[in-house]
Amino acid sequence: MVNIAPSILSADFSRLGEELEAVEKAGADWIHLDIMDGHFVPNLTFGAPVVKSIRSKSGLYFDAHLMVMNPDDHFEDFARAGVDGITIHQETGLHLDRSITAIKELGLDAGISLNPATPVSTIEHLLPRLDLVLIMSVNPGFGGQRFIDYTLDKIIALKVLKEKSGWDFKIAVDGGVVPENAALLIESGAEVLVAGSAIFGKEDYRAAISALRVGL
Repeated sequence: MVNIAPSILSADFSRLGEELEAVEKAGADWIHLDIMDGHFVPNLTFGAPVVKSIRSKSGLYFDAHLMVMNPDDHFEDFARAGVDGITIHQETGLHLDRSITAIKELGLDAGISLNPATPVSTIEHLLPRLDLVLIMSVNPGFGGQRFIDYTLDKIIALKVLKEKSGWDFKIAVDGGVVPENAALLIESGAEVLVAGSAIFGKEDYRAAISALRVGL
């Protein structure tokens, strides 16, 4: 079954703890934490102290998606904040193998994210060591963008590699995920759907999550 991961980037930050409790009660599987530094992406969100403050509000899996320069500098802070996994960008990783090792040595799952124009081949040698590959299906930095169609080919390519090799990383997709394309994404190989406005922008979180899980 696909995992639905609400992105709190689209949540009401004035009542963030309540929002987390609400999506968990509504059937969410993961919580997606968009960490932006205003340098790698043109936006600034929040850091480890905020994550630590909300950790007690949810028992769900916390995936910290670090859209930051020099991500290695922040691994220990997010580990202490209580995340379960850290996902870093291929485009910021000068020493990706070393970074993945550092994340795993903290006892966390390790993931790599690819921007829309970054091919899967750039991380193929690391796939046996990864717990997650996150395909960005929009250009990172802002919520509410439209899905970029050609990124579907990357999801399919990862599914083929996974089936041929037997590797057990999860395939995630982030950006422009809506009920209208959810079924196609799942069929193509996506195992984690990250969604912001498609959940937090709706009045009924349970219905929104269910719509993503089965598609339209």
